[in-house]
Amino acid sequence: MPRNRRLEIPGGVYHVITRGIERRNIFLDDKDRAEFVRRLSEGIKNTGCKCYGWVLMPNHIHLIIQTGVKPLSDLMRALLTGYAIHFNMRHKRTGYLYQNRYKSILCQKDAYLFELVRYVHLNPLRGAIVKDIPELEKYPWAGHAVLTGNLKNDWQNVDEILSHFSDGKQQAISLYRDFIQDGLSMNKRDDLTGGGLRRSAGGWGGVWELKQRKEYWRGDERVLGDGNFVENVLKAAEKEIETKSRLKMDGWNIERLGKRISELFSVDIKDLQRKVRQKNKSDAKAVFAFWARRELGIASSELGEFLSCSRAGLTQLINRGEKYVTEKNVKLLS
Repeated sequence: MPRNRRLEIPGGVYHVITRGIERRNIFLDDKDRAEFVRRLSEGIKNTGCKCYGWVLMPNHIHLIIQTGVKPLSDLMRALLTGYAIHFNMRHKRTGYLYQNRYKSILCQKDAYLFELVRYVHLNPLRGAIVKDIPELEKYPWAGHAVLTGNLKNDWQNVDEILSHFSDGKQQAISLYRDFIQDGLSMNKRDDLTGGGLRRSAGGWGGVWELKQRKEYWRGDERVLGDGNFVENVLKAAEKEIETKSRLKMDGWNIERLGKRISELFSVDIKDLQRKVRQKNKSDAKAVFAFWARRELGIASSELGEFLSCSRAGLTQLINRGEKYVTEKNVKLLS
């Protein structure tokens, strides 16, 4: 049975879950955990993603990630592959580290973000890795201690989460702590670990209520959100697939895109492959990077090689290109 295509939505919030093969441990000590966190930090910075929550359990990982221009797969591919190679070399083992591919559920941000943050950060307590909330606030392998100010990092999005509770930081932390404490009395939230109609509606009772009200939601295991959200996400994904397929069928590739940029900005195609300082040429290179990645779906590795650009530099280019295209209302197809 073919696997569902991943839903790559720019700006989407994803609950990402990765498990060890046969539920084996993927972290054997704190050196393993520190290496994974280092790679996660590097990946967040290189891709321009936001991380709202995370936890490292002995045999699995939870991440709450909001993407930017670059897709989630760019972050996860480098993170998981790099860590698996490191783990195997360090522990002198061979073979697969993870159970199948990672699971990513696209979530309706307004409805589920804070519940996800609570669910993810309570995992060490529910898994008996820590004994109580005070110990959880010192646990270094989850984002909770960062949100409470007991630990610091420069890659986790703290302000956006805390501002939901209060404008004042100390008051926000206090209210966030209350929010976490309240979660202890709740049952395990299986609805937050997968999408689909039943989970989005809050269980079979929610599905029954929808039926009674004669509301018909479209369901998808890759999405967690209400009917309108799921419908809009799937339509956007279908439209993106159609657009990319049409462009490829029409013969669009890096070379043809380069000619389009050359005509639009009156620059030489070779200028796109050089380091440039002139604003017009710099704008041309940024728009080229954005359209190549977003519209044509060209892999970051191929695009970076063509532009002689590092991964971090490519992210900056794509972000600038998106801003230019949005502000100037420039279209690939005139």
